Amino acid sequence: MTDPIADYLTRLRNAIGAHHKVVEIPSSNLKKNITKILFDKGYILNYKFVDDKLQGSIKIALKYHAETKQPAIRSIKRVSSPGLRKYVGSEELPRVLNGLGIAILSTSRGVMTDKEARNLNIGGEVLCYVY
Repeated sequence: MTDPIADYLTRLRNAIGAHHKVVEIPSSNLKKNITKILFDKGYILNYKFVDDKLQGSIKIALKYHAETKQPAIRSIKRVSSPGLRKYVGSEELPRVLNGLGIAILSTSRGVMTDKEARNLNIGGEVLCYVY
């Protein structure tokens, strides 16, 4: 697999499109950090890291609105890819839907959202947009 982050996002997108309650994804430290950010920002209901002595996996409980059955994640898009990396400085951090969505960045201080990176005045690689 050449792009594990794109695979992670595609599995989430496909599970949301099929209205699944839970999706299981192979684990890595970067994927764990992205999952924690999605949980903290309210885009997923819950998550669990399963350690099976091999690679491990992440079980993610997806979040849907009660009345409308619409998913909390409307769109999740990969920005930087292995073939074309997208780096931004602290001055040109992206705003997703004028601040309604989040951009997830990989910085020198770890994986964080665009708002956290703006507060710390650091840039990095833009991994994905979520709204």
